[in-house]
Amino acid sequence: MRKADLVTAISEKTGVPKVDVLVTLEEFFKSVKSSLSDGENVYIRGFGSFIIKKRAKKVGRHIKKNVAIEIPEHFIPAFKPAKIFVEQVKDNVTSLPDEGS
Repeated sequence: MRKADLVTAISEKTGVPKVDVLVTLEEFFKSVKSSLSDGENVYIRGFGSFIIKKRAKKVGRHIKKNVAIEIPEHFIPAFKPAKIFVEQVKDNVTSLPDEGS
């Protein structure tokens, strides 16, 4: 499901115009990104948490030059689903959908 599909589905279920749904969804995404950029996690009860994970520094390799390089510690965004969300997916999904869908 893509963003356009999600907007259409929400619009059909709620009766809210697609434009309003799209604006609301975009603002939600902006708010989550802004909060994570500011170092603040976002918790949504029953759905999950958008969190910041710390990656430790490590030594990697530049393949073409065959040289060791140091990758500094850094932070990445991550999503941790709520337990109820995980259980719902586990109980209802029997196989993975095709990649083209």
